[in-house]
Amino acid sequence: MSRPSARRKATAKPASTWKTRVAKAKAAHVVVTESDFAGIRAGSRLLIASPDILVRYLMQIPSGETRTIQRLRNELARRHRADATCPVTTAIYLRAVAEAGWEDLAGGADRDAVPPFWRVIEPGSPIAKRLSCGNAVLERERAFERDGT
Repeated sequence: MSRPSARRKATAKPASTWKTRVAKAKAAHVVVTESDFAGIRAGSRLLIASPDILVRYLMQIPSGETRTIQRLRNELARRHRADATCPVTTAIYLRAVAEAGWEDLAGGADRDAVPPFWRVIEPGSPIAKRLSCGNAVLERERAFERDGT
């Protein structure tokens, strides 16, 4: 005779917000690549970014200025004594930081308290196309900083 299976209680997990995803991310660290990866040669020191270092970087960009994602990756690699910064984790975490920032803005946060993701994410870029705020917010924030309108 077989034992009756124990019923498992279904527990509803609270919906994950972008802010909780950012908070749960691993710390930045440097690894040595074992094989070529995304144009980065084997044996290179590769920075695996974190949301924290991306937020710090974004907050240091002066209002009205922009940076390319490539420049962000190059500068972070230099700061962390790496040869390159991982393009995959950078894109993932940059999107998470942007979405968390958008959640804050949509919730009424002061724009100066939010990491200015619009200074790095180019309207129409692959990352921009995935953002819930859309290109309009990126364009509006860039115009506001450029023209004050």
